Amino acid sequence: MKNVDDLIESAAELTTRGLSKGEIADELNVSRETASWLVERSGATTQPSDQPEQGAADGPIGGPQDIHVDWSAIGRDSKRMSAIAEAMADMLAKHGEGVDLTIGIEKAGGPIATLVARELETDLGTYTPAKHQWEEGDIEELGGTFSRNFAGIRDRECYVVDDTVTSGTTMRETIEAIRAEGGEPLACVVLADKQGLEELEGVPVYSLLQVISVGTEE
Repeated sequence: MKNVDDLIESAAELTTRGLSKGEIADELNVSRETASWLVERSGATTQPSDQPEQGAADGPIGGPQDIHVDWSAIGRDSKRMSAIAEAMADMLAKHGEGVDLTIGIEKAGGPIATLVARELETDLGTYTPAKHQWEEGDIEELGGTFSRNFAGIRDRECYVVDDTVTSGTTMRETIEAIRAEGGEPLACVVLADKQGLEELEGVPVYSLLQVISVGTEE
């Protein structure tokens, strides 16, 4: 991904494939607001838009402020992924003794969590956040789910793994869902953090990269 036009084209393709706006946000590592804007700009949605129609060539003027993180150079190579997972696992290892569960946030967080769990020698669980169901309307009415195909919480301490933190909403939702199941998240780790977070809901958040947008006003 090199520019906004590339993202708009990708949003159109993903919409054609039937992905919800929440899933598109996850695939492109952008916020839900940015995903909606990209889909609307692409013309691939039949939903009414509050913004006047503009061509993709008009550029991102008036669009949401966001940062796209493309980590596909890591994701497409298992050796690189393993090296990254080793570094992420090292960040988590300082928290707790005898922790035997790592939770990956789907979709992208699942493969990373699998490798982190291997490094830490823990069981693996996955959580699918509410945004994967979100298309239009109030996302607060939706809920996320833990996969029954992987390990359950069962009042266990655990680590949380994802690829990026955009607004912190998904990570916060996962922490709350784990606690609702009686579990205790001890620490979270991501590849890239767009917010510069140190903690969420009292849980430390670690990242390999912190992405900071620096702007100037004329």
